[in-house]
Amino acid sequence: MKKYNSVNKLSICILALVLFGCGQKEKKASTEIVLPYYNEATFTPHWLAKDSDELNDFHQIPEFSLVNQDGETITKKTLSGKIYVTNFFFTSCPGICPKMTTNLRLIQDAFLHDDDVLLLSHSVTPDFDSVPILKEYAQKKNVESGKWHLLTGDRDQIYSLGRNSYFVEEDLGLEKDNDDFLHTENVILVDQNGFIRGIYNGLNQASMTQLIEDIQTLKSKL
Repeated sequence: MKKYNSVNKLSICILALVLFGCGQKEKKASTEIVLPYYNEATFTPHWLAKDSDELNDFHQIPEFSLVNQDGETITKKTLSGKIYVTNFFFTSCPGICPKMTTNLRLIQDAFLHDDDVLLLSHSVTPDFDSVPILKEYAQKKNVESGKWHLLTGDRDQIYSLGRNSYFVEEDLGLEKDNDDFLHTENVILVDQNGFIRGIYNGLNQASMTQLIEDIQTLKSKL
């Protein structure tokens, strides 16, 4: 009887280990981190596989041509195959912009030696924010050339990118034209194929920590 009980207990232990192992595998698979795709201003997530046919006609950042703090022309081609973080600011901003720039430096520093990750900050007062002014601002804020591009150029193009391409404003449902000032703390994550993969509060360090994690997730899918 004792021998039978020992065998029975051993069988139960083996069964428990098998079930526990399977459960762990199922849990790992079901909690795999995957970032959604976004294609409009409500930022409704679309959970798509990277080879989904829906991505053939999905919203991507369009072509553009702007100039950075070093006088270099930056286009969509510059970002080809790169993961990048983007926001909108102006150098004379006394409010949210300095805080955003400080927080974005966390992103810069986290990926400083990673050529696959870039940052773009678009000036919403490009008539004032000339190349020399952007250069001075970059030096003051420890912005690394080649890693973080402060952009100026055609105002209409910048505002169209902000409102119609990156959807950075939160005033959903309100019609705005280029005469309305663009000012927002939102930061956008774009993947290596030009798809929007996240929106973050640039004033919140916890949000920046999440952004760093999401960039690492995208890198793991390269």
